[in-house]
Amino acid sequence: MLAVDIIAPEASILATEPRSEAARLTDAVRPLCEHAFVSNLKSEESQNKVRVLLGRGLSDYEIARRAGVGRSTVQLWRRRGFPAFAAPIAPVTIQPGRWDAKARSSYAYLFGMYLGDGTVTRHGQSFGLQVYLDAAYPKIVEECARCIELFAEKPPGRWIRPGTACQRLTSYGPIWSLLFPQHGPGKKHEREIRLDAWQQRIVDEFPEPFIRGLIHSDGSRCMNTFSVELKDGPREYSYPRYFFTNYSADIRAIFCEACERIGVRWSLSSWRNISISHRDSVARLDRFVGPKG
Repeated sequence: MLAVDIIAPEASILATEPRSEAARLTDAVRPLCEHAFVSNLKSEESQNKVRVLLGRGLSDYEIARRAGVGRSTVQLWRRRGFPAFAAPIAPVTIQPGRWDAKARSSYAYLFGMYLGDGTVTRHGQSFGLQVYLDAAYPKIVEECARCIELFAEKPPGRWIRPGTACQRLTSYGPIWSLLFPQHGPGKKHEREIRLDAWQQRIVDEFPEPFIRGLIHSDGSRCMNTFSVELKDGPREYSYPRYFFTNYSADIRAIFCEACERIGVRWSLSSWRNISISHRDSVARLDRFVGPKG
């Protein structure tokens, strides 16, 4: 039995359940990839608005302003016509209740990676998962690729942006929209992110791989060094600490809740940075996260 079943809905248990209400250290971390995974979808509503405004003889600039789309988009639609929306994708389903422990643990890790540096976008009759990683950490790339392969049943495609260390893993299939129902157009921090009930159960069961995925995507481990003036002169001290950085308040809250579940103390060092510096908490994370490799 594969980790994921893709079967007709009339012969299966529906994948989704009612949504639950549970609640880089710096910009230097992969800046070129920070917003490389923002989808740019034009809704049917936008097309309808432009159709009406075109009929009124307005300028492309005015139509773009009123419809909330780019002027080049209006020009393209005026010259070439409106693109047809893809036909509805045949319904498929997943059965998380039938996954073994390895699949659930792998999903927890991949879910953390997705929330940090992943996106799901529609491609014709299917969906594509893209995860953007730093090629300087090949072990993380390989771990993420293994988890993708477990659910896609084939290795992901790999691409490195020329002249950078930004590496993208890509996998196509209708299953990705079900595995990550948080997907949608736009940036994650500009829309609500909530876990479905079945996702919450997996995160509760496997908080460590989930936190590991979040830190591997949007976190870091570093040495904090400071100097103290003593009678015999200044003395330098160093201690390790973790950071988790994300623009989404929802994702930061999800990370903090997972840390609290395993007794890891955290603090807010800035509006987007979660810091973990307590000695016992750092030691706890070192047992299953540690330095990136």
